[in-house]
Amino acid sequence: MKQRKRRPEHSLVLLKKIVGVVALCAVFALCGLGAYGITTLLYGYMGINPNNLVKTLVHSVLNCMLFIGVGIIISFFTMSRHRGRFQPLIDALRRIAMGDFRVNLDIKLAHEWGELVDGINHVAEQLNEMEKLRQEFITNVSHEIQSPLTSISGFARALHNERLSQEERKRYLEIIESESKRLSKISDNLLKLTALEGIQHDLERKPYRLDTQLRALILACEPQWMAKEIDMDIDLEKVEIVADEDMLSQVWTNLLGNSIKFTEVGGKISVKLETVNEEVLVKITDTGIGISKENQERIFERFFKADPSRNRANSGSGLGLAIVKKIMDLHHAKIVVESDVGKGTTFTITFVQTA
Repeated sequence: MKQRKRRPEHSLVLLKKIVGVVALCAVFALCGLGAYGITTLLYGYMGINPNNLVKTLVHSVLNCMLFIGVGIIISFFTMSRHRGRFQPLIDALRRIAMGDFRVNLDIKLAHEWGELVDGINHVAEQLNEMEKLRQEFITNVSHEIQSPLTSISGFARALHNERLSQEERKRYLEIIESESKRLSKISDNLLKLTALEGIQHDLERKPYRLDTQLRALILACEPQWMAKEIDMDIDLEKVEIVADEDMLSQVWTNLLGNSIKFTEVGGKISVKLETVNEEVLVKITDTGIGISKENQERIFERFFKADPSRNRANSGSGLGLAIVKKIMDLHHAKIVVESDVGKGTTFTITFVQTA
């Protein structure tokens, strides 16, 4: 957006103010002359000559009354014009209140209202962006929920077929159970993300050993990486941090789970924890399928899935990394991804230790 030249506008506003003050003084002076003429005629008609104090008081009161009267008359004739100047702003605010955020006030109005017009346009633009995100979010949620519901409904209906063999019936029931778990996980992640995005979310910060937490979670995942014969390389320096332990547990569980999920049989995953200067670094590296450059910029978006195949067995809800990013933001930490397709992925999490 091109910036408007402010200096000529300020000069024009200053000039208008000066003219206004001069005009106000002129009107007041004219009212004073009018009051003097009226009192002179009045005293001559009544044949009296009061002292100077009485003359001054009467003149001042009459002067103020004339000035107020002139002001009321001018306001009466200019009221409709002022209302017309305010009308575009009133109409814009009404449209925003009714949910129409496609408001863009004419920039010409800014010569009169300045930052007020810019502010209304900015608010409307931000609300419009939020509305687009809301619509996109609803669409994505509907899509993700519809898929498992369709599977559950279809296979449940197929179970009514009495000619199904025991093996087919068992396989259909396993699919229904699997899709129900996937639906439950989507719901759980949505609740987590909604809670994390709450404005007044409080972190339960406390000091604890990060290396102990990472080691415990790696051992908890042992059945998964042992089943795929993955070589785990663990290098954990003894580090204590002040953070929300439960939240960070979600982060490590998600990142480790993704590394195991997308690493081929016989691959390798390394987890390294170290302190560099005033920073605590956690690096989780795998030799998995990798992420393309264009997808690396979007992996923290809600419902985005970097796997183009979107395989049901291997694909999640697309909310895990969005939750990770939100937790990192709440801790004022940084998460960076480096990856090459077919070579693997490294997630680097950086915490700044404060005194």
